[in-house]
Amino acid sequence: MTVAPSVVAALPQYQLGEQIGHGGMGVVYAAVHRPLGRPVAIKRLPGLLAEDRKMSDRFEHEARLLARLDHPHIVPVYDYVQNNGEHLLVMEKLDGGTVWSKFSEEGLTAGQACAIGLATLSGLHAAHVAGVLHLDVKPKNLLFTSSGVLKVADFGISQVVSEGATLMTHAGQVLGTPAYIAPEQALGNPLTPAADVYGAGTVLYELLSGTLPYESGGGALAMIQRHVYQEPRPLGPSVPAPLAEVVMRSLAREPNARYRNAETFAIDLAGAAAQVFGPDWLTRLGVRVHLSPAVATGSTRPSLHPTQPRETLALNRVRGTVVDAPPITRIENQTLIPASTVLAGGPPARKTPRWFGLAGALTAIVMLALPFTVTGRALPVLTRDLSRPVVLELPAGQPVQLKLVVAGVTLANVTGDPVTGLVLPGVTRWIVGGAATAEVTGADGTQEYLLKPPANPLLSIMGVGSAVVLLFTLAYLESILRSLRRRQAGTGATIIAAPLGFGLGVAVWLLPTVLLRNEPALLPTLVCGLLGAISAVCVAIATRRAAVA
Repeated sequence: MTVAPSVVAALPQYQLGEQIGHGGMGVVYAAVHRPLGRPVAIKRLPGLLAEDRKMSDRFEHEARLLARLDHPHIVPVYDYVQNNGEHLLVMEKLDGGTVWSKFSEEGLTAGQACAIGLATLSGLHAAHVAGVLHLDVKPKNLLFTSSGVLKVADFGISQVVSEGATLMTHAGQVLGTPAYIAPEQALGNPLTPAADVYGAGTVLYELLSGTLPYESGGGALAMIQRHVYQEPRPLGPSVPAPLAEVVMRSLAREPNARYRNAETFAIDLAGAAAQVFGPDWLTRLGVRVHLSPAVATGSTRPSLHPTQPRETLALNRVRGTVVDAPPITRIENQTLIPASTVLAGGPPARKTPRWFGLAGALTAIVMLALPFTVTGRALPVLTRDLSRPVVLELPAGQPVQLKLVVAGVTLANVTGDPVTGLVLPGVTRWIVGGAATAEVTGADGTQEYLLKPPANPLLSIMGVGSAVVLLFTLAYLESILRSLRRRQAGTGATIIAAPLGFGLGVAVWLLPTVLLRNEPALLPTLVCGLLGAISAVCVAIATRRAAVA
């Protein structure tokens, strides 16, 4: 991309090179300081700054503060130039890549993630002491030198451009990075170092788990709404409990519930890492991290019972795969509005989940009522002990055929003399419980009966089996819904809910029918199974959308 002539004219002492980065807060070029031969990075700030004298003056004041920041984990600012509407920051050029590039390409171990977290918090705390907030902490703003030292870039730029609030276009694009934004920043509330604690905690959550604390779909505004109105997902079991506890505290929605500053966060993080990896973990890791005395003491805190073996430092690399909502690359000629005006109406409506939930509930009610309202046809009743030959009250001399059917399934089909009795297969006596449809075919045609064994229905496979299927499908469906609520399952779980719901509906029909000794007909069985499948799928969809909304 060609460098604008106004930028070249404003920097006569620099040899401008190619563009090496861009985002909502400006474009970055590689350059070389001619007199010193020193490689630098030059950030061209948004033209919006030139349009507002008050904003321009405020950034000049902020640039002076940034130039005075001198910390091993902060990218130093060498110069600030205002010329013909251009606002240019000259900074150290870092050639080691970003945390995001390393995380997405090579992956990071838990030990490396903790070291990056400590270095980030060290730089943030130094800036906070100097009165500068970052407000855009993310992996792409964390850079490495060629020797591997981490440095935090872009301090204060977001605060100046947006006065600490989150700005967005009328089309819903957000100025900044919604995946890492603190709730109070999104709402336009007063900001403290706790906002950067939240951003650093979100980065550490992602580096340890490979995912963000919230769902990333639905666009930038939807992501911000989740940060404001929902609780973050707990870190998974792969993250050691001491580290998970520290990270989750940094992500509390209320600023007062988080760490009061970056250093207290770092002290607890260092202590948790020492507990997990051992007191010499930073030395074994070989990462250069500059710590304050308080944090250094925590990082070497002895632990008699470390929760992970020493080898954990070099194992289980986590790789980043989450794609954040793209930021606005240019804000010139765009009308910006505070995101807080959109969020002020409260959490987003959840009409769709409610409708699906209501449909699932109504379908379940019909399914439960069906076995008690549909009793079957008024058939002649035969009470017979199936363990003995079945004697029928028919004339002797001509064989008859006896067929036993339950819910459309033929259990026995035998031929014999109606007087001496028809012998059923031995297993039939254990299957039939409550009632079965008996079709008797003789010289006079076919006659249907309702055959009722005198034994207790629960002593049959029909009785016990339907109860077992009912309990199994209920337990499995509850497990699926729990996974959907925790956003640990997706569309596949909704699909699996359909056959489970069908089995539940069949069991819901069969068990009362057996106990009430009603006719176990095929059509009501299928209807009840279909109602169960519809109910299960509707509830699963409602649960998933409510969790994501």
